[in-house]
Amino acid sequence: MDGTEIDIKDIVKNKRTVIIFYRGCWCPYCNLQLSELQKIEDQMIELGYKIIAISMDNPEKISSTLDKYKMKYELFSDSKTNVSKAFGIACYVENAYMQKLKSYNMDLEKSSGEAHHILPVPSVFIVDGKGVIQFEYVNPDYKVRISSKLLLETAKILK
Repeated sequence: MDGTEIDIKDIVKNKRTVIIFYRGCWCPYCNLQLSELQKIEDQMIELGYKIIAISMDNPEKISSTLDKYKMKYELFSDSKTNVSKAFGIACYVENAYMQKLKSYNMDLEKSSGEAHHILPVPSVFIVDGKGVIQFEYVNPDYKVRISSKLLLETAKILK
């Protein structure tokens, strides 16, 4: 992750892809989800899927997350919110919530390097090799995530 801009269309081109949107490395629910994905990662790859995860974290934060979790799949920064907006999952964070996050030592502006106060709604999309969305799981309750087992079973059905 070197900060080079990449078009999401190029990432998913000609390859079934599981796209995970997560809030950032500062979110314990996101970190748990990323850890859970590692349990099915090899099976997803065997099924022919590419897995990517996208957050608002800046490239440096992404790099430290990769080092921490030793993932085989790729993490991408959407600190400018372009991809989240394109998927319709960008959500404005009220100032009161920003202050609450800061009280927990979670600084969204520092993590993203931006002052837009936007987070993605945690979600998972499965797209085919043409970039067409075949499955989506979007839940505005950031504490509730799709289980790895359900994601794997869904991927098997869509294969």
